[in-house]
Amino acid sequence: MSSETIRRMLDHPKYELIPLKNVMEQAGHLPDGSTVTVTASPQKGQIATIDLALDLRQMGFDVIPHISARLTADRRELKAVLDRLDEAGIHRAFVVGGDADPPGEFFDGLALLSAMDQMGHSLSEIGIPGYPEGHPNISKEALAEALEDKSPFASYITTQMCFDADAITSWLNGIRSEGLGQGVYLGIPGVAELTKLITISMRIGVGASAKFLSKNRSLAGRLVRPGGFGPDRLIDDLSDTLADPAANIHGFHVYTFNRVDATEEWRHRMLEALA
Repeated sequence: MSSETIRRMLDHPKYELIPLKNVMEQAGHLPDGSTVTVTASPQKGQIATIDLALDLRQMGFDVIPHISARLTADRRELKAVLDRLDEAGIHRAFVVGGDADPPGEFFDGLALLSAMDQMGHSLSEIGIPGYPEGHPNISKEALAEALEDKSPFASYITTQMCFDADAITSWLNGIRSEGLGQGVYLGIPGVAELTKLITISMRIGVGASAKFLSKNRSLAGRLVRPGGFGPDRLIDDLSDTLADPAANIHGFHVYTFNRVDATEEWRHRMLEALA
């Protein structure tokens, strides 16, 4: 049963891309019609995310742009973003707090979600982040409270990239015990050299798990495969949790680090091994 579940999740994962200069070349390695999420980074700004999302939509992908609260200046800009997505036929989005400092009108994801709800929008599905390993700048208690407060606006939760299967399972058990029933997409790394994985993780805001990995080189050694880091062992360690209906895991969210070519080679190898 667990092998069948893993194979199903690997058949149609979500792929995350970063608005960097190689992104369109790497998008060419995606399977036709893939679901693709586009990050919003302080370096590139929110508009770069929306521009890329629209380009990927034109290429036939099912696109989910990130809307960052702290990168959105005010309600006027938020409305402009939502209008552009509606005009492009993009009706899903992922709302994050973001790391921009100082923020604009919206201090965190909850403030942005509340404003979107008040303004009205055409989005049929909204995702929010979860943090199995916590957040370097936010307490565990504050994270739990924020997740509960945001859950009425959310269709699903996607976890930040995590390398610790026990932490993921414990976090899932915790949110289910609190009555949060949204489906969860587990954030897993694609294929990347370990040093590059850690460097990019810190740049785009998943530093907590990168720090965990850098401090646990023995774990990294168990996970690394020829050609770079791959999540094989992590997925194997999660097999029982993935197959547990109570966990309500909908699939994988693959952090590709814009190495789609290498990530796709890994995915196909793993699917063949599971066949």
